[in-house]
Amino acid sequence: MSPVTLETESLSSGEAATAPWLSLIGLGEDGPAGLCAQAKTALAEAEIVFGGERHIALVGSVPGELRPWPQPFRNALPQILAERGRKVCVLATSDPFHYGIGNSLSRAIPAQEMRIIPQSSSFSMACTRMRWPQEECALVSLHGRTLFRIVPHLQPQARILALSWDETTPRAVAELLTARGMGASRLTVLESLGGPQERIRETRADAFAFDDIVPLNMIAVAVDAGRDARVLPLSPGLDEEWFAHDGQITKSEVRAITISALAPRAGELLWDVGAGSGSVGIEWCQRHPRNAAIAFEAKAERVERITRNSLELGGLSVTVTGEAPAGFAAQPAPDAVFIGGGLTVEGLFEGAWAALKPGGRLVANVVTLEGEAKLAALHALHGGSLRRIAIDRLVPVGGKHGWRPAMPVTQWRVEKP
Repeated sequence: MSPVTLETESLSSGEAATAPWLSLIGLGEDGPAGLCAQAKTALAEAEIVFGGERHIALVGSVPGELRPWPQPFRNALPQILAERGRKVCVLATSDPFHYGIGNSLSRAIPAQEMRIIPQSSSFSMACTRMRWPQEECALVSLHGRTLFRIVPHLQPQARILALSWDETTPRAVAELLTARGMGASRLTVLESLGGPQERIRETRADAFAFDDIVPLNMIAVAVDAGRDARVLPLSPGLDEEWFAHDGQITKSEVRAITISALAPRAGELLWDVGAGSGSVGIEWCQRHPRNAAIAFEAKAERVERITRNSLELGGLSVTVTGEAPAGFAAQPAPDAVFIGGGLTVEGLFEGAWAALKPGGRLVANVVTLEGEAKLAALHALHGGSLRRIAIDRLVPVGGKHGWRPAMPVTQWRVEKP
């Protein structure tokens, strides 16, 4: 495979090198035998070779100095940059830009200073072994991440490829599938892909019995979801039973309307003020994997519930902080704000409005007369739109049925100029 170099504007304060000084080499389980001629030449000429212990063991003896990654790993980048101008190799696993170090390096080093020599990613190799089209698969990494990141992908007939954290991950995934009524799913463990010790084994999730798995493995899941399987719906407005809560939760119908009013877009940040169970911030993050939310909630027991809900519903990027408006100043500016409680608190709206980015959206829901009075005054001052949402639900009345109205919700939506 030919090395990749790109011409781009320098990202460093210093003058960019005239030729690449750093070679980023993707290394497979077959070690040097799988490297192309350019990668072998770069290794032979390197003065310093950085890599993990596994990479260094695979590559064996090289002319240059071998440097294992420091602990903690965040210290690695300064050490690499300190060698700018020398011939440096960084060893990575397979494709460095697929859940690899490539992204971190490219943010710190101008493209023209770095030569990239990748190999097929583990995902690509797994697809060839499984005979699955990669474009039809959900690709997820559980390496260094919560197991619950796989939950949104557990859809009927889905095909999922997951990078494991270690040898315990396949069993944990099998137990999760079984607990959610998907025990008939086919689970394939692919170990040491591309190397001489490659091994592939398949089983039903509810019959998982492998106990000699190597740490370097991937999991392929062909989901079989029965009628009673716990499948996370794709629509906004999840039923309240999906959340741990104490009754302080935006009801599902109102929440669906609220998410629509907030109009989330990819990569945006929401402030969820008076978060309660965190349901609005969680559903905001479910709309796109790059979305994030900051939940403002003062009560400790609700903070614990929000954290648990955001974890179990997909390991979502929901950060929980303290009371509003006191906690506003320390947080990054939001693209949207939802005020689900506390609108009448002195300075709360003003603090959120001041922090909101220009063009951002603010949505506030109230159920009290005092809240409505505040909304009316804010609407007169800032414009926007007002609507009242009334929901009736069918309930038993003796041996018959009747409609029980929920408290009507008044909702204000406004965009900041």
